[in-house]
Amino acid sequence: MATVTLENLKKSFGDTEVIHGVNMHIEDGEFVVIVGPSGCGKSTLLRMVAGLETVSAGTVKINDTPMNDTEPMDRDIAMVFQTYALYPHMSVFDNMAYSLKISRVPRAEIEARVAKAADMLELTPYLKRKPRQLSGGQRQRVAMGRAIVRKPAVFLFDEPLSNLDAKLRVQMRLEIKTLQRELGVTSLYVTHDQVEAMTLADRMIVMTAGVADQIGAPLEVYANPKTAFVAGFIGSPPTNFLDAAQFGGSPAPGTQVGIRPEHVRLTNGGASNLEARVVYAEPLGAETLVHLTTPDGSAITVRQDGALPVPEEGSSHGLHWDAEHEMRFSEAGQRI
Repeated sequence: MATVTLENLKKSFGDTEVIHGVNMHIEDGEFVVIVGPSGCGKSTLLRMVAGLETVSAGTVKINDTPMNDTEPMDRDIAMVFQTYALYPHMSVFDNMAYSLKISRVPRAEIEARVAKAADMLELTPYLKRKPRQLSGGQRQRVAMGRAIVRKPAVFLFDEPLSNLDAKLRVQMRLEIKTLQRELGVTSLYVTHDQVEAMTLADRMIVMTAGVADQIGAPLEVYANPKTAFVAGFIGSPPTNFLDAAQFGGSPAPGTQVGIRPEHVRLTNGGASNLEARVVYAEPLGAETLVHLTTPDGSAITVRQDGALPVPEEGSSHGLHWDAEHEMRFSEAGQRI
């Protein structure tokens, strides 16, 4: 097994720096998810760990050994890609066994490793099939099996579920988490889907524009975001942001109040923080998302119990939340 350490890791393309000094120590057996919007540098960071991108500054360590000048094949890692990257002319067995064959692992051991991985992934009935004869979920399992049989020190996942439909993604998330727990392999997982990050990670790195904005356990990050970006990115629907000047007092210029949709409730009479008009509502069964606009034109979303009456479009309501749920951010986006 392995630890992974990122020490002031930077990446530049010419004069443009795209990764700005990421620091993190990943414990043996830990599952860390790198999450952020497209173009934030999350895949570049993963590829630097894999050795597929050179490190411009800083150090990647596996088990305290610097890896900057080590070839990818010598880092004891296995990578699962978004595109599966299976050999179309090979059977499932041969795809899973390929890396072992070129490493000259004895045939009996190859068969034992592939059989064990296939059993774990429910692929045993498909070992003689070609990839074109498999569903998308089955192909992704083959890609995972190919990684498992190598018995690597570190698993690297680069958006492995992006090509799957929503229902299958939920199923595969559970399978990946269960497998990682069973195998105990240190894992780094890249995704733009914050639901994947929240459900899979022991800890997560929330990235924006090449910066690790916040690192922490999912529920810790959700409850205590350090920046407005993290508050807006983690959580669905996202945090509402309102100009603090709406609430009286003399806040610093540009100060924003963040309030999560589940902490806001509609009132008809009684105490309220401000008034708003319903633009439209989305009844989703267990919950209803109510989208409103405030007098100054700010949009705000309320998540309410699906058993409550759905408010009519155009109706006006008071909005109330407890002060303890307010998050205040400076003009620069830092938590106050």
